[in-house]
Amino acid sequence: MIVRDVQEIIEKWAPTGIAWERDNVGLQIGSPDATVKGILVCLDVNEEIIHEARARRSNLIVSHHPLLFRPLQSVNLENGNGRCIEQLLRSQISLYSAHTNLDFSRGGTSFALADKLGLTNVDFLRKSYRLSKKIVTFVPSDHVDRVAEAMGNAGAGRIGNYESCSFRSQGIGTFKGNAKSKPAVGTKGKLEQIQEIRLEMIAEQPNMRSVVQALHDTHPYEEVAYDIYPLENVSTEYGMGIIGELSKPIPAGQFISHVKRSLKTDAVRYARGTQTRIRRVAACGGSGSELADEAIRQGADAFITADVKYHSFQDAAHRILLVDAGHYETERPVVDALVKRLKKKFKNTGEQVPVHASRISSNPIVYH
Repeated sequence: MIVRDVQEIIEKWAPTGIAWERDNVGLQIGSPDATVKGILVCLDVNEEIIHEARARRSNLIVSHHPLLFRPLQSVNLENGNGRCIEQLLRSQISLYSAHTNLDFSRGGTSFALADKLGLTNVDFLRKSYRLSKKIVTFVPSDHVDRVAEAMGNAGAGRIGNYESCSFRSQGIGTFKGNAKSKPAVGTKGKLEQIQEIRLEMIAEQPNMRSVVQALHDTHPYEEVAYDIYPLENVSTEYGMGIIGELSKPIPAGQFISHVKRSLKTDAVRYARGTQTRIRRVAACGGSGSELADEAIRQGADAFITADVKYHSFQDAAHRILLVDAGHYETERPVVDALVKRLKKKFKNTGEQVPVHASRISSNPIVYH
C-alpha cells in the first residue's frame, strides 16, 4: 500500500472538492508513491505527535487540522511549524490532512460527535450542497446488471439510506459502424437495431469520474453513449452540522453533565434555553455557532459546538441551550472515526497496515 491508496480511501468518503475554499487539505508533506508501513491519526500535528509516530513506526500521519494552513513564506527552524516540517522530512514521514472536507461529509466530524453523545436518527443540520448529477446510459439487456453494479460500487445510485437505486426502461438503439469500427454486436457498415435498456442513476459530482470509468470498464460497446445532467437536488452526503435525538428526554442539568462526561472535558460554557428537558439535539464539531439559528428553526432543544462568542451566547439565551464544549473536545471523536474506517477498509482488502489513534492530547487549552 502506498500513500496514494490511503488518500483515495479518505477522499472517496470526504472529497477535497467540498472543502472550504480557503482550506488546505490533502497531501501536505511526502510522496504519494511512498510505501505505507503504519498510520497514526491525530487532530493536530506537533513535535510530540511526530515523536509518537516514530515510536509506533508509523510513516504516515493523517491529521484533521492541516499543519500547512497558510502559504509558506519561510521554514524557520526556531518555530514549531518549521521544526515539524524538518522532523517529518528527516524521518521520511508523510503528512495528509482531511479538514473541512471531513467536517462536511456524512459520517465525518459532526457525525462522530453525535455518536459520542449517543444521538439517534441523525442527519445533517444544514443541507446546502447541490452536487447531484444524473447519468444516463444505454446498455444491452444482458449486460445491464453488471454495468449497474459496477457504477453502484463506484458511487452511483445512492439516495439517503438506499443503494443500487436506478431506473430502467426498454427501447431500441441504432448504430452503423464505419470501416474502422469493431462493433460488439452486429456488423460494421450495416445499420443495426438493438434492444437496449436505458439505465439512469444518480451520483454525486465528486464520484462522477469513478462512475464514468466503471461504465467504460464494464460496458460491452466500443463507443459508450452516456449523458450527464446537473440536478438541483440537495445532496444527502454533504452538509453542515447534525441534528438528532437522545433515546429519552433528560433534564437540562443532567444533559450538561452528559456532554462533559461523553467528551471527557472538565468544563463547558453554556447559555440557558427555554426547555427544562432535552431530547432533540443539534451539534457541530469545531466552530459552528453560525448554525444556532438553524438549530432553533428545526426545533432543537440544545446545540453543542465550540468557539462561541459572547454575543452569540447573548443571542441564543432563552431560545436554545447553547453549549460550548471546546474545539478540541468536539472534534477529537473524528480521530476514532477515521481509524475505524481505515481499519475496516484494510480488513476488507487484506492490507496488513497498522492504524493507531494518537494517545497524545494536542489541546492547547488548560482548564483551572
